[in-house]
Amino acid sequence: MIIRRFVSVIIIIALVVLDQTFSFSKLETPSVPFDNSIKAVSHRISNKLSESEQTQKADYILNRFLKKWEVAGATVAIVKDGKLVYAKGYGYANVEDEKGVEPSNLFRIASVSKLITATAIMKLQEEGKLHLDDFVFGEHGILNDTIYSHIKDSRSKRIKVEHLLRHSAGYTSKYGDPMFVPLAIAKKMNVEAPIDAQTSIQFALSRRLNFTPGTRGSYSNLGYVILEKVIEKLAEEPYEDYVQSHVLHPSGIFDMHLGRSLQKDHFTNEVNYYEQSNAVKISAFDGSGKTVFKSNGGNNLEALGGAGAWVASAAELIKFMLSIDGDDTHPDILSRKSIKYMTTPNKLGRSPIGWMGTRANGTWWRTGSLAGTSALLKHQANGLSYVIITNSSTWRGSDFTKDLSLVMSRFIRSVKQWPDHDLFYHFEARPEIIALDKLPIYEDWS
Repeated sequence: MIIRRFVSVIIIIALVVLDQTFSFSKLETPSVPFDNSIKAVSHRISNKLSESEQTQKADYILNRFLKKWEVAGATVAIVKDGKLVYAKGYGYANVEDEKGVEPSNLFRIASVSKLITATAIMKLQEEGKLHLDDFVFGEHGILNDTIYSHIKDSRSKRIKVEHLLRHSAGYTSKYGDPMFVPLAIAKKMNVEAPIDAQTSIQFALSRRLNFTPGTRGSYSNLGYVILEKVIEKLAEEPYEDYVQSHVLHPSGIFDMHLGRSLQKDHFTNEVNYYEQSNAVKISAFDGSGKTVFKSNGGNNLEALGGAGAWVASAAELIKFMLSIDGDDTHPDILSRKSIKYMTTPNKLGRSPIGWMGTRANGTWWRTGSLAGTSALLKHQANGLSYVIITNSSTWRGSDFTKDLSLVMSRFIRSVKQWPDHDLFYHFEARPEIIALDKLPIYEDWS
C-alpha cells in the first residue's frame, strides 16, 4: 500500500511538472523578445548533425578545394528524395574573429535571386493578376506610370513580361551592365548618387534597345530589376513583402531577405565577404568618394534587388527549390503546369524562366556570382540535389561556379550512404537559441 501511494505521488508530481513545462500560455511575459527566426530549419540544426564517418572523405575534398582557391567559407545542403540529409558549413563566416560557418549563416546568393523573382511572377499569373504576354511599358503596359513615360525607342513598348523572364527584352551589356555602373548612370541622368532601381530603368528607357524584343537573347540583370517593379505594381506592396508572404513563407522559409551593400548593415547571422588577393577597389556606389571593395560598398545591392540581392542559408534555399520542383515528396507552391513552363526553353531557344539551364531529363541548375560570393543550386533527376554557396570570389569570376559543380560531383560520389534522417523536421536543443520564453512556435515546421 505504501509503495502504491509513493508511486501515485511521483506520477502526480510528474504531471504537474509536465503541465508547467508545456502549458506555454501560463508562462510569464518573456524577458527576451520572441524570435520568429527559430521557425527556420537553418536555425534548428548545427554542423554536428551532418558529421559522420561516411562523410569524412567528402569533408576532406571540400576543405582541400576551399584551401586551393583561398575561399574563406562555404555552406552546403543536400536533399535526397525530398529529405534534407546534409547541411553543413565549412571554413569561416568571419575570418577576422575566426568564427566558423554554421547552417544558420546567411550568404549572398547573387543571381540565384532571379529564380525567386521568376517564381513570384508565376505566382502572380496563377493569382490572375498578370499574364506573361502582358506588355510592360507604354500606355497599355503594366508600368504605365508617368515616371516611365519618357521612352526613346518605341520598341520598348513591345517588351512583354515573358521577354524579361527569358532575357530577350532587347537589353545587353555591350556598353557595361547598367546595374553595375551606378555612378555613370547618376551622371548621365543628372541625379545624385546613390541611384535607385527606378533611375536605372529610366536610364534604359532613355536609350535605344540593342535588338527587337523576342528576336534573340542576352543575359540581363536589368530585366529582373524591372520585374521587381512589375511585382510591386500588381501586388500593391513592396517586392520583398510579397515574395515573403506569397512565396517563401508558404514554402516554410522564414530567414531569407534582401541583402544590403555595406558590411555594417548586414544581418546578425550573415557572413562577411572576401575577394581574391589581387582584387581592386572602386569608387563607392553611394557617391561618397570613398574607394572600396565591390563586395562592401562598390556594388549597389539595394538597387539590384530581385536580380541578385537575396541572402539565404543553404538549407532554406534548397527547401525553396523543393517547393518548385514538381515532385510530390514536398508540397509545391506553383502548379505543375507553371513549373513545366519555367523549365522549358521557348521555341526560339530562349532561356528557361528563372533557371540558368535545364535539361529534359530533369537536371536544372541556377548559378550566381558577385564580388565576394558564388552560388550554385542544382536539381538532379536522381533525387539527389544540392546547394553550395561561398563567401569569397576568385579570379575565375562567374566561371567559378563550374568549379563548384565539379567539386560537388566528387563530394557526392565520395559518400556511399547518406543518413536516413530528415533535418527539415529536426529540432536540436541548442542552448544558444532555445529558452522557455522562445518555445511556443511549433505551428509550422513544414
